Amino acid sequence: METIWLDGAEWIAVLRIGLGLWWLESWRHKDKKDWFAGGGIRWAAGVAAEHRWNFVQRGFGIVVKPRPRAMAYLVAYAELALGLGLVFGFLTPVALIAGLLLNLIYLVLMIHDWGEQGQNLMMALISAVAFFTMGWQTWSLDSAFGFFR
Repeated sequence: METIWLDGAEWIAVLRIGLGLWWLESWRHKDKKDWFAGGGIRWAAGVAAEHRWNFVQRGFGIVVKPRPRAMAYLVAYAELALGLGLVFGFLTPVALIAGLLLNLIYLVLMIHDWGEQGQNLMMALISAVAFFTMGWQTWSLDSAFGFFR
Protein backbone atom coordinates (compact mmCIF):
# COMPACT_ATOMS: atom_id res chain seq x y z
CA MET A 1 0.00 0.00 0.00
CA GLU A 2 1.32 3.41 -0.93
CA THR A 3 0.48 6.35 1.28
CA ILE A 4 1.45 9.97 1.64
CA TRP A 5 3.42 11.15 4.68
CA LEU A 6 2.80 8.19 7.03
CA ASP A 7 2.80 4.47 6.35
CA GLY A 8 -0.38 2.38 6.51
CA ALA A 9 0.10 1.23 10.12
CA GLU A 10 0.71 4.82 11.23
CA TRP A 11 -2.50 6.01 9.52
CA ILE A 12 -4.40 3.26 11.33
CA ALA A 13 -2.82 4.48 14.58
CA VAL A 14 -4.03 8.00 13.75
CA LEU A 15 -7.57 6.60 13.34
CA ARG A 16 -7.26 4.66 16.62
CA ILE A 17 -6.06 7.71 18.53
CA GLY A 18 -8.74 9.91 16.95
CA LEU A 19 -11.39 7.39 17.97
CA GLY A 20 -9.97 7.42 21.50
CA LEU A 21 -10.21 11.21 21.58
CA TRP A 22 -13.82 10.92 20.39
CA TRP A 23 -14.62 8.61 23.33
CA LEU A 24 -12.87 11.01 25.71
CA GLU A 25 -15.03 13.83 24.35
CA SER A 26 -18.12 11.69 25.01
CA TRP A 27 -16.94 11.43 28.62
CA ARG A 28 -15.96 15.10 28.92
CA HIS A 29 -19.13 16.68 27.60
CA LYS A 30 -21.49 14.76 29.92
CA ASP A 31 -23.07 16.76 32.71
CA LYS A 32 -21.71 14.36 35.36
CA LYS A 33 -23.94 15.64 38.13
CA ASP A 34 -27.10 15.05 36.10
CA TRP A 35 -25.77 11.89 34.47
CA PHE A 36 -24.89 10.16 37.74
CA ALA A 37 -28.18 11.34 39.28
CA GLY A 38 -29.92 9.28 36.59
CA GLY A 39 -30.58 11.87 33.87
CA GLY A 40 -29.06 9.85 31.05
CA ILE A 41 -30.72 6.62 32.10
CA ARG A 42 -34.12 8.35 32.47
CA TRP A 43 -33.74 9.69 28.93
CA ALA A 44 -32.77 6.24 27.60
CA ALA A 45 -35.68 4.66 29.49
CA GLY A 46 -38.07 6.98 27.68
CA VAL A 47 -36.56 6.04 24.33
CA ALA A 48 -36.65 2.33 25.16
CA ALA A 49 -40.27 2.50 26.38
CA GLU A 50 -41.39 3.78 22.97
CA HIS A 51 -39.05 1.59 20.91
CA ARG A 52 -40.55 -0.23 17.95
CA TRP A 53 -38.76 -3.48 18.82
CA ASN A 54 -40.12 -5.33 21.86
CA PHE A 55 -36.77 -6.98 22.65
CA VAL A 56 -35.26 -3.53 23.24
CA GLN A 57 -38.05 -2.62 25.67
CA ARG A 58 -37.73 -5.96 27.49
CA GLY A 59 -33.93 -5.93 27.51
CA PHE A 60 -33.79 -2.40 28.88
CA GLY A 61 -36.34 -3.32 31.53
CA ILE A 62 -34.34 -6.37 32.60
CA VAL A 63 -30.78 -5.06 32.41
CA VAL A 64 -30.80 -1.28 32.83
CA LYS A 65 -33.98 -0.12 34.55
CA PRO A 66 -33.46 -2.05 37.83
CA ARG A 67 -29.98 -0.55 38.29
CA PRO A 68 -29.94 2.97 36.82
CA ARG A 69 -27.13 4.32 39.01
CA ALA A 70 -24.80 1.41 38.27
CA MET A 71 -25.55 1.62 34.55
CA ALA A 72 -24.90 5.38 34.52
CA TYR A 73 -21.47 4.79 36.06
CA LEU A 74 -20.80 1.82 33.75
CA VAL A 75 -21.53 3.81 30.59
CA ALA A 76 -19.63 6.92 31.64
CA TYR A 77 -16.54 5.12 32.90
CA ALA A 78 -16.60 2.77 29.90
CA GLU A 79 -16.32 5.83 27.67
CA LEU A 80 -13.40 7.11 29.74
CA ALA A 81 -11.64 3.72 29.73
CA LEU A 82 -12.19 3.25 26.00
CA GLY A 83 -10.81 6.70 25.29
CA LEU A 84 -7.69 6.22 27.37
CA GLY A 85 -7.13 2.69 26.11
CA LEU A 86 -7.33 3.76 22.48
CA VAL A 87 -5.29 6.94 22.80
CA PHE A 88 -2.47 5.13 24.60
CA GLY A 89 -2.94 1.86 22.74
CA PHE A 90 -3.38 -0.19 25.91
CA LEU A 91 -5.46 -3.38 25.64
CA THR A 92 -6.42 -2.01 22.25
CA PRO A 93 -8.26 -5.05 20.83
CA VAL A 94 -10.38 -5.21 23.98
CA ALA A 95 -11.14 -1.48 23.76
CA LEU A 96 -12.00 -1.71 20.06
CA ILE A 97 -14.44 -4.59 20.54
CA ALA A 98 -15.99 -3.03 23.67
CA GLY A 99 -16.40 0.30 21.88
CA LEU A 100 -17.93 -1.40 18.86
CA LEU A 101 -20.44 -3.14 21.13
CA LEU A 102 -21.29 0.10 22.94
CA ASN A 103 -21.86 1.84 19.61
CA LEU A 104 -24.02 -1.02 18.32
CA ILE A 105 -26.14 -1.01 21.49
CA TYR A 106 -26.71 2.72 21.07
CA LEU A 107 -27.50 2.28 17.37
CA VAL A 108 -30.15 -0.30 18.20
CA LEU A 109 -31.62 1.90 20.93
CA MET A 110 -31.77 4.93 18.62
CA ILE A 111 -32.73 3.09 15.40
CA HIS A 112 -35.68 5.42 14.82
CA ASP A 113 -33.62 8.64 15.05
CA TRP A 114 -31.33 8.93 12.03
CA GLY A 115 -29.91 12.19 13.36
CA GLU A 116 -28.21 10.15 16.10
CA GLN A 117 -26.81 7.47 13.80
CA GLY A 118 -23.91 9.18 12.01
CA GLN A 119 -21.49 9.48 14.90
CA ASN A 120 -22.07 5.94 16.11
CA LEU A 121 -21.82 4.45 12.62
CA MET A 122 -18.50 6.20 12.04
CA MET A 123 -17.16 5.16 15.44
CA ALA A 124 -18.23 1.56 14.79
CA LEU A 125 -16.60 1.61 11.34
CA ILE A 126 -13.32 2.97 12.73
CA SER A 127 -13.40 0.33 15.49
CA ALA A 128 -13.85 -2.46 12.95
CA VAL A 129 -11.13 -1.14 10.64
CA ALA A 130 -8.67 -0.63 13.50
CA PHE A 131 -9.43 -4.10 14.88
CA PHE A 132 -9.05 -5.98 11.60
CA THR A 133 -5.89 -4.06 10.66
CA MET A 134 -4.47 -4.72 14.13
CA GLY A 135 -4.31 -1.03 15.00
CA TRP A 136 -2.26 -1.72 18.13
CA GLN A 137 0.95 -2.40 16.16
CA THR A 138 2.13 1.22 16.00
CA TRP A 139 2.35 4.01 18.56
CA SER A 140 0.87 1.92 21.36
CA LEU A 141 1.71 0.57 24.79
CA ASP A 142 0.55 -2.83 23.49
CA SER A 143 3.33 -2.72 20.90
CA ALA A 144 5.91 -1.46 23.40
CA PHE A 145 5.07 -4.27 25.84
CA GLY A 146 4.76 -6.92 23.14
CA PHE A 147 1.05 -7.58 23.73
CA PHE A 148 -1.20 -9.04 21.01
CA ARG A 149 1.48 -9.90 18.46
